[in-house]
Amino acid sequence: MSAPVEFAVWAPLPERVRVQVDGTVHDMARDDDGWWRAEVDASPESDYGYLLDANDTPRPDPRSRRQPQGVHGLSRRYEPGSYEWGDGAWTGRPLAGGVVYEMHVGTFTPEGTLDAAIGRLGHLVRLGVDFVELLPVNGFNGTHNWGYDGVLWYAVQEEYGGPAAYQRFVDACHQQGLGVVQDVVYNHLGPSGNYLPEFFPVNASGANTWGNSINLDGPESDEVRRYVIDNALMWLRDMHVDGLRLDAVHALVDERATHVLEEMAQEVDKLSVAVGRPLTLIAESDLNDPRMVTPRVAGGIGLTAQWSDDFHHSLHSTLTGEGQGYYADFADAGIAGLAKVLTGAFFHDGAWSSFRRRHHGRPVDTATLPGWKFLAYLQDHDQIGNRAVGDRISATLSPAQLAIGATLVLTSPFTPMLFMGEEWGASTPWQFFTSHPEPELGRATAEGRIGEFAEHGWDADVVPDPQDPETFTRSKLDWSELSREPHERLLAVHRSLLALRRAHPDLLDPDLTAVEVDWDDADRWLAVHRGSLRVVVNLADEPREIDLDRSADEVLFATAELPAIDGSTVTLPPESAAVLSTR
Repeated sequence: MSAPVEFAVWAPLPERVRVQVDGTVHDMARDDDGWWRAEVDASPESDYGYLLDANDTPRPDPRSRRQPQGVHGLSRRYEPGSYEWGDGAWTGRPLAGGVVYEMHVGTFTPEGTLDAAIGRLGHLVRLGVDFVELLPVNGFNGTHNWGYDGVLWYAVQEEYGGPAAYQRFVDACHQQGLGVVQDVVYNHLGPSGNYLPEFFPVNASGANTWGNSINLDGPESDEVRRYVIDNALMWLRDMHVDGLRLDAVHALVDERATHVLEEMAQEVDKLSVAVGRPLTLIAESDLNDPRMVTPRVAGGIGLTAQWSDDFHHSLHSTLTGEGQGYYADFADAGIAGLAKVLTGAFFHDGAWSSFRRRHHGRPVDTATLPGWKFLAYLQDHDQIGNRAVGDRISATLSPAQLAIGATLVLTSPFTPMLFMGEEWGASTPWQFFTSHPEPELGRATAEGRIGEFAEHGWDADVVPDPQDPETFTRSKLDWSELSREPHERLLAVHRSLLALRRAHPDLLDPDLTAVEVDWDDADRWLAVHRGSLRVVVNLADEPREIDLDRSADEVLFATAELPAIDGSTVTLPPESAAVLSTR
């Protein structure tokens, strides 16, 4: 049934704006702030778009909640308040002490939808994780994409099921005790379907790795910042999401006294009080600046947590021996570098970075910042998908080595994160895929990808074409692997480690000053002190005898045969790890 509805859009650039609702065009009136408004009869699912100046092709609403015909088509009204939530008992959960599971909706299941993903939530509950982190789901052009080419930040991609399916997914997660973190991209817009510059000055004069930067501090930037922050609040308030992962915040150029991230953190904290549950902001930042997660009262930006790529790089190079590109410093440092990261979160803490050819980072004050503020992982979407052939680390390491990696991640003083399928050593790759309908853009994307890796010595023939539908299909998880070896055994390792983490407060202790690491680079072993527990790792291909600082009395967990204990001496089998209680 139709009823009067106010349509409003911020568009200071055009001289004339009209709104088309269900095929009928209506004039709009402009106020002094550049907002255009019109009251029009519309149904709850009316299709609409905006006509700018003399252009007779309607553009989608910059704040569109639904795009049933794609990002070039008309917007469709969607009222998020119409959904009947069943998560009334959900009071949220803090990030501290939690474990995050990173998921791409399109490749998590064969169907690639949010509703299909609901059917797999039981697996995550049995695994023992606490948060599902969804890669971006906002509107992008085409049928499949990583999500980082989004152009309509307020919409949920229709192929995933649209906003109603998104609410069902979050609701189902909450009812099964899982929090939801949504990955959002505020540092750039995708290359196709971006009509925002026709409405308002969304772009800054400079550019970043992915295209034009966002106008956060230039003329007319107040409302651009509002567009960003309102989007963040939308996910948390209307969609009941528990946290946001903020993509590449180092690319958010903002010279104002109050950075947009600090302003966002302030408003999210207010919303948290209003909704009565913890709300989390997690940054992806390569700045290695602890001020990002330092509370505002102590002069920081005040975000909840951030990814620690240094942890990944150090662990990856230690396990694989890779030392090219940005792995060089970590490979040179060896196990000593991993020990540094385990006790201080950052490797580049003001140290020389050969990849950047300059000093980089700042030390973490471990006396004031807890370890849970840093996410630790062996794999993530970037570190897999941005490899030339999108190969997971399971394509390189043995099951025994994968179990070692899992042990170091899940017993760390940080917030552990797993990438979908990692828990069973998935054999499927996760490659870079796109589906740009425009032939020229598709060709440019493919050629750019191949050329990028050719510069690093890769054979162009082995680099997958991101536009090839098979690249997307290959990247879908194969769920039949769970019941086959060695996958079943590795899944059991992850479940046991996550259960151990929940059962022993020493493994949840985020005090970085209490973490000590003993190691021997030559014999390739290390021992991590976690309260009364010792996490011992043998990276060598033969047994190693490790002298602990105190007597061990019980093996709580082992990736292989049980190690032999003789007082304070433990003998570990080759390529194995164990968690010991001591006295």
